[in-house]
Amino acid sequence: MTRFRLDLAYDGTDFHGWAAQPGQRTVQGALQDAIGEALALAGLQAFQQVTAAGRTDAGVHARSQVAHLDAEIEPDDALKLAVQVARLLPDDIVLYALSPAPSGFDARFSAVSRTYCYRLWDAESKRDPMQRHVVTAVPYHLDVAAMHAAAQTLLGLRDFAPFSRPKEGGTAIRELQRFDIARCDDEAGTIECWLRADAFAQAMVRSLVGAVTAVGAGRRDPAWLAGVAAASQRVSDVTVMPAGGLTLEIVEYPPDDQLSTRAAEARQLRTLEKGTP
Repeated sequence: MTRFRLDLAYDGTDFHGWAAQPGQRTVQGALQDAIGEALALAGLQAFQQVTAAGRTDAGVHARSQVAHLDAEIEPDDALKLAVQVARLLPDDIVLYALSPAPSGFDARFSAVSRTYCYRLWDAESKRDPMQRHVVTAVPYHLDVAAMHAAAQTLLGLRDFAPFSRPKEGGTAIRELQRFDIARCDDEAGTIECWLRADAFAQAMVRSLVGAVTAVGAGRRDPAWLAGVAAASQRVSDVTVMPAGGLTLEIVEYPPDDQLSTRAAEARQLRTLEKGTP
């Protein structure tokens, strides 16, 4: 088996998330169907499932998703396979590149950070119907400055269990490195929430945005947010924002000679030192 890196983007509107599920249209399923057909046309069949840097939820988009694939093809045939796969994909998935991966590369575990953007329209925004699938509209005014200030209190290494749905046997300990919120100078007046972390737990981004949106709407105050952040498990008061406003924008990796080390570190179950939030 040779490992290949895939760079792709997709409109998540009509997908039931990334992960393949029986009877559901998913990004992974559609991608693997195209790869399987392309390999069969070349007289080859053996390949393992495609693994993504981030398993996006139903309705979430990706402008820059990264994945890897192990297949029994020669590295020199990667370009030919990429052209064939791209031709077989549905219109809402675009494959930008399929190339031999460097030694030690793992699309999920080698990544050092993921960056997402959540886009909002509030009562002040001029909504653009052409963008309705990638921006969430709310009917009230949002105090963007208050949202940004609230977001800064959540930065750093902490247990984000109050804002996520951690898997059984896992944790929601993550390092949130960026959480910036500003109103754009575009015609619509779109509010963009940019979040970067070493990794995100399930529903974490949409829950974090939901929490600061409640502050920006005046329904909650910073003291409430501090109380939520200090909780030891998921807080039901936190709204999980709709999926359509969320896009995976960037996945970053270390230099090639550090890929294996990073993957080994990321596979370890995280713990927090005493005194860490």
